[in-house]
Amino acid sequence: MLNIKESLAELSDGWEINDNILRKTYEFKGFLKTMSFVNAVAWEANRCMHHPDMEVSFSRCTINLTTHDEGNTLTNKDFELAKAIDSLL
Repeated sequence: MLNIKESLAELSDGWEINDNILRKTYEFKGFLKTMSFVNAVAWEANRCMHHPDMEVSFSRCTINLTTHDEGNTLTNKDFELAKAIDSLL
């Protein structure tokens, strides 16, 4: 059984939950660094077979995680991908 509070505590600072979405915004020093991160997230998400929604701008990427095929709720998949994304930096 997923314990959301414990799972959130295992992630790096900055992750928050709002409306059943696990979200974090990462900031970078320019477009190429942002895009490198986005591409790394895409590879990791594909490896995990769990794909986030991402909002991308020049120096920022917001990751939004929820499990669509479970009725847009939070599952272990979301927290496992969040950990994998944190490990990219």
